[in-house]
Amino acid sequence: MVQMKTYEDKTPTSKRLYARAGKVLPAGVSYGIRDITPHPYYVKSAKGVKLTDVDGNVYTDYWVGHGALILGHSPDAVVEAVGEQLGHGTHYGFSHELEVELAERLVEMVPSAEMVRYTSSGTEANMYASRLARAYTGRRGMVKIEGGWHGGYDSLHKAVHAPFEASASAGLNPKTTEDTAVVPFNDLDATREALKGDEMACLIVEPVMGAAGLLAPEPGYLEGLREICDETGTLLIFDEVITGFRLGPNCAQGYYGVNPDITILGKIMGGGFPIGAFCGSEEIFERLDHRKYPDDSERAFHGGTFTGNPISMAAGIATLDVLRDGKVYKKIDALGSRMREGLDEIIGESSVDAVITGVGSGFAIHFQKETPRNARDVLKNDKRPALALYEHMIPRGFAYVTPGLPHSFLAEPHTEGDVDEYLAASQEFFSNYKG
Repeated sequence: MVQMKTYEDKTPTSKRLYARAGKVLPAGVSYGIRDITPHPYYVKSAKGVKLTDVDGNVYTDYWVGHGALILGHSPDAVVEAVGEQLGHGTHYGFSHELEVELAERLVEMVPSAEMVRYTSSGTEANMYASRLARAYTGRRGMVKIEGGWHGGYDSLHKAVHAPFEASASAGLNPKTTEDTAVVPFNDLDATREALKGDEMACLIVEPVMGAAGLLAPEPGYLEGLREICDETGTLLIFDEVITGFRLGPNCAQGYYGVNPDITILGKIMGGGFPIGAFCGSEEIFERLDHRKYPDDSERAFHGGTFTGNPISMAAGIATLDVLRDGKVYKKIDALGSRMREGLDEIIGESSVDAVITGVGSGFAIHFQKETPRNARDVLKNDKRPALALYEHMIPRGFAYVTPGLPHSFLAEPHTEGDVDEYLAASQEFFSNYKG
């Protein structure tokens, strides 16, 4: 608590802003996971991986826009592209060349993509993709992964957090989730059982589970899902909002060598601006074509005021053009390995029960003895050291958002020096934590 007192002393302007925010924003924040006790710090500016708050404190950012900013804050290529587009217009409401250019890049880079449609968020992309799967298959049911996060769409907002059997949100109509079945991650037997028969339109899965703490698929798991879906006529949907362009220029499907039927994208592909997309084969996506399917009852509707917004398109094109040659990944994946290996070594020399998960440029710390295979295993985590670690790291200028389950991302501007500073602060914590 002394450390958090230091934090309070360093953030008096943020404290005043939080008092103002409490009068106009529920809980004083725009998203619950951004709430920090005793009050959030308010960012005034950001460049690279450095955040500066309203009191002049500087933090090294390991959250990087919920994982969206793989090139860091305000990268020159994106700023230049957006600045140029601002002079031409911020929103047209009509077709334009940039939406074609970005789609062409997505088709080139995403192995399973032949056609693309845009949304303004990952939530919307999940909604429209699952609707498309039902339209194409003529089936009603869906299967998702326990603990999987697919945004706020009602039909997939099930078994998100423990207790998994309870409603994931007040206000949900139970009928919206009654056709959604849930299975554990890394469990092919449960998936095979859930997909028996001909009722399930799709299986939706994050190739690497994000909110559960960057849990990787076991060898053969994604291949097994592909096989089961093929056998049962079920569409396999990869929610790559997090892994899309995080694990490489060809996304998780390229990294693991398994192609889904539909891919959901967001975050990184927007270059720091609101975006979402879903893509897949021409055969499936023609079900969105009002010329081929003029009857509303046969066509899956998709639309939205800001779909294909030219600012987001310009930012996305600039971002993918930097990423497409793969050089960024060589750097950040090496930093990710350095971070995970360093944390493993520190934990091994301490008396604290903890394990490290993550792939590529992501890493997470689970305070338990065994490496979790799925979200239910994550429930075994001890939150007390996780919260103590957070209280240790924040006053030292390390920024991330999830105190109860530390999981973070590295971006191109991060350096070996940044990683070494993070490891030094972590070693101080693990060496002295007594429980």
